Amino acid sequence: MSDEEFTEAVQRYSDMLFRIALSCCKNRSDAEDIVQNVFLKLFRHEGFFNDEEHMKSWLIRVAVNEGRRYLSSPWHRRVTCPMDDESLAKEGILFEIPEQSELFFAVRSLPPKYRIVVHLYYYEDYRVGEIADILGVRETTVQTQLMRARQKLKSKLSEADYEF
Repeated sequence: MSDEEFTEAVQRYSDMLFRIALSCCKNRSDAEDIVQNVFLKLFRHEGFFNDEEHMKSWLIRVAVNEGRRYLSSPWHRRVTCPMDDESLAKEGILFEIPEQSELFFAVRSLPPKYRIVVHLYYYEDYRVGEIADILGVRETTVQTQLMRARQKLKSKLSEADYEF
């Protein structure tokens, strides 16, 4: 991969990979580290990509793996600093419309395996089959995770309605 191709890939995919990493680890600095590791692996990658879509799915797969590696690391298990609502507001992650903010925090509270499929399906517009290929699981697993995530979100959001 030439320097120009690498620079173009960084510019094109850094935001998407950051959002995926942030959905995995819920921490801005750790998400930036994950994205940096992904691009480092891309830079060192000696294989060949068939097309842009192949590179994009490879990058997503590496980001998901790096996120999982981070979540299973002893460092993460001992030292966690989850972002609270105040720190998110300082970083401008709160939304003008309360429902969007409420949905964001509901998705953020899902377990990692549900967060990643919800993100890929709803925010990155991948189909179930593509998500299954990227994550290396069966389509039925992705469908089940999406169904369970929707149920959890529905229950969280309906509980929030009763709190007001």
